[in-house]
Amino acid sequence: MSTDTWEPEAEPQAAPAAAALTPADVADAARLVSFGLQAKLLPARDAEYADLIRRHREDPAFARLADAVATGMGLVVLEVSPRAGMAVAADEDSVFAVRMGDYSRRAAGETTDRFLHGLAHLAVAAMAFPRPEDLADDGYLGRITVNGIDAFVRQACRRLEERAEAEGTNTDPTTDAPGLEAAWRVWARRSATGATKDARRLSGSTIGIVSKAVLFLVDSGFLQKTSDDAGGTYRTTARFQLQVRDLASSAAMAELLDLGVVPVSDGTATLLPADHSEELVADAGLPFHSL
Repeated sequence: MSTDTWEPEAEPQAAPAAAALTPADVADAARLVSFGLQAKLLPARDAEYADLIRRHREDPAFARLADAVATGMGLVVLEVSPRAGMAVAADEDSVFAVRMGDYSRRAAGETTDRFLHGLAHLAVAAMAFPRPEDLADDGYLGRITVNGIDAFVRQACRRLEERAEAEGTNTDPTTDAPGLEAAWRVWARRSATGATKDARRLSGSTIGIVSKAVLFLVDSGFLQKTSDDAGGTYRTTARFQLQVRDLASSAAMAELLDLGVVPVSDGTATLLPADHSEELVADAGLPFHSL
């Protein structure tokens, strides 16, 4: 006869309940979002910001709370990391949204100039990250110059003109024409620099338009100036890379890149004839990208 005695199995212990979030946690989450709205501020420059970034990455409950605060403010969280901080983008209806129309109305009053400002921004994005691998590499720094952007757009204009002539469609489009077609003729006809009586660059010149676009991106924490060379030389930030990743799927971006972008390390770029681009770039030892 067995001498073993039966003993009831011990009840499994419930996992300890997660600590309830407190008003102080909510305040910290809102504080983190407020840091994220300061486009030029990086965690490396502010100890409190760095601590909140670390907490977001290590505490899932706090991360959900901070993300919910951002969502409630009409913001989309693109990334939370030491390199980019809390990178956020505003929804179209958010009070934090800076609409291109508002920006361009401040920069230029005419409708055609607003379109050109939009094209300048698109060209900066295309030149800063011309290849998919550049956009995917968190360590990649794009470099652009003001003069290089203008030269690149002018070459794009010539490519579009050649395409239109080949297709027998080289007539002025209507003002609501899609993509780049309504802009390239206007850009090509506009003076690159112009000049006032005291030799200052005209703000309505194409280089003037690029300069305004670039300064707007600097103020938004997307570019950093490195020198005055070539009208101004700039490098990209992690925040700009995240923004361009969202833009990369747009039809206009694809249309511009489809023309064939040849990036050069000094911030300039060129467009080469489609039938010779890859061969000529290979000979020059330069990277080539054509979607």
